[in-house]
Formats: sequence, C-alpha cells, structure tokens
Amino acid sequence: MPDHGLLPGVRRIAVLRANGLGDSLVAQPALAALRAAYPDASITLATSAPVAELLRGRPFPVDEVLEAPRVSGVRGEVGGPPDDAPEVVEEFCAAMRAREFDLAVQLHGGGANANPLLLRFGARVTAGSRAEDAPALTRTIPWTPFQHDVMRWLEVVGLVGARPVTLRPELAVTDADRAAADAALPALHGPLVVLHPGATDISRRWPPERLGEVGRALAEQRGACVAVIGGKSDLELGEQVRAGLGDAPVLDLVGTLDLNGLVGVLERADLVVGNDSGPRHIAEAVGTPTVGVFTRANLVDVSPLFRARHRVVVDWESRCAVCGDPYLGRSCGHEATVLAGVEVREVLDAALALLPG
Repeated sequence: MPDHGLLPGVRRIAVLRANGLGDSLVAQPALAALRAAYPDASITLATSAPVAELLRGRPFPVDEVLEAPRVSGVRGEVGGPPDDAPEVVEEFCAAMRAREFDLAVQLHGGGANANPLLLRFGARVTAGSRAEDAPALTRTIPWTPFQHDVMRWLEVVGLVGARPVTLRPELAVTDADRAAADAALPALHGPLVVLHPGATDISRRWPPERLGEVGRALAEQRGACVAVIGGKSDLELGEQVRAGLGDAPVLDLVGTLDLNGLVGVLERADLVVGNDSGPRHIAEAVGTPTVGVFTRANLVDVSPLFRARHRVVVDWESRCAVCGDPYLGRSCGHEATVLAGVEVREVLDAALALLPG
C-alpha cells in the first residue's frame, strides 16, 4: 500500500465509530494518530450513547462527541430503541453537512451500512475500510476478517497520512471516577480482584460459576478481596458467580455502578478477570492487569496486544455448548456459551501469574 501524505487544508474532521465501549477503545490509537497528524483541526466523533456517556467530560483525542443516529448496522446497543425515523437521520446528516467537514473517517466496519451514512456528512474527502458490497469512499482499504482492530483502524487513518503514536489503548481516569470508586469500595485488606461475568453476546460468556471458582481460589491462595461487577441486566449472572464463590466473601457491585464508578473501580483493581467485554477493555486502557477468556475469533480481533500485564485464555474449538456447532459462521440459534471448553485451572493459572503473592 502506498504511503499517503497529509491532506492540505484540513480544519474539521468527522469520525464515525458508533459501537460499544470496548470498540471505542480499540479505535483510540487511531484517533490519537489523527490528533497528532492534524493538531490544529477539530475532531468530531459520532458514536453510540454509551460511548458518549463514557467520554463526557473526559480527556480523549477528540474535541466533540455526538450521538450518531440509530441506523441499521451502525448503532449496536443491545436492547436499545429501534432505528431512528428517516427525518431524524436526515436532520443529523444535514447538521453534519453544515459543519463543512474537510475529512470524514469511517472506523466502524466493512462499510455496507456505515459508508452510506458517512457519505451523507458531505465531507470533501472520505476514508475507511470497504467490503465488496460497500459504497466507495475517496480512500479505502479492503475490509478483511482476522485483523486486529487496533491495526485495522491505524491502517485506515494511515490513508490520510496519520502515523501511529501508540499501540496501547488509553483512557484517562478523572477525579469523578476516583470519587465514585471511593464511595463504592470499603477499606480493603488484600488485593482487589474484580470479576465480570457479562458480555453483550451470550456466546462469549464463560460459564459464570467457573468465574466464581476462580475468585474463590484467589481469595484462598492470595487473600484477594473479590468484587463482582455488571449492569442491571447481569443480576442473574452475578448470582451464578456467587454460587461458584461458595463461602468466600464477596463485594456485590452488580447493577450499582455508573460509568464513573465502573472506571474508578477498574482502575483501583489489582486484577480484572472476565470475558471479552467493555469492562475488560476499560481495565486494560486504565492500566489494570487483566485475564480475558476469548473465542478463537475474538482473540484475533480485539485481544490485548501485549502480555506483560495481560493474559488471554482461548477456547480453540469455540463450539456451541448445546449443539456443538462452531462459533465462526454458525447460525444454530442457541443462546449458549461457546467457551465451555475453557477449564477453571487455565484461568486460575493465568490470574495467579499476574496477582502478587
């Protein structure tokens, strides 16, 4: 691929990245590269509601965060409202066109759904990844599977001359985060281990009772103080984790933390153990060691790039626990984990390697 130089006269940049919390963080190195390449330009990020809430009042390599309209294939919050009415989408796009963006960058996906929306922003130059069925942009790279998202989005911004300045996703921790953690956490006597049993996709949830067994072993062998986190929809998962914990003491934070509290508690933790999920990505981005349980597909796409402070445990078969169909390309319809092949010992060994003795 040729080395593209910087675009002249870029004053306003729009970026479309309207996925989940973790998705926003794997795109952060690309945003940092854009900021470094165009230091005098304003950068507007069009994103999802949860990401907008996370970034509100928080340093990030953009100047403005907007909630993108809900368009099929672009906004992906599970359980959210239906797509916005066409007139609502057009109102947003008209407001974007009025800003007269010099550059619009698609960091969302293959572009079948995202590229048409990006093109409606009316930017002078557009750039992004493009699958075969996606509309063309000014500058594109082919969308292909099995590429790490950090590298994929760095390659995209490289189309407009933005060179990498970091490979590590980073999230600033604010005073509000730390105050919320102070309010949520009691005085601790021992390392804090945070367990997160949730994941947006049920198939990516390691059996929660096994996660509890890992927590119990860490309490017994390392004197860990164990906390369980999750959203209000994770209450049942939290109960299953507690069943695996047995008699081990636990701090139940499921359904109690706002995003400030989540970030603050994850920063305070000595170790986070869980699935491929937003909280694991946040923990990594604030500098906390993590152990993540991954499918073979997500290992390639979004697992941590570095291993000094992070471990991955992989179900290499990644088959449905009900019918045995493979995770990649499957359409069995069962709402079941594909991570049942990962044993407690594997995750515990990874955790013990990272938690001080």
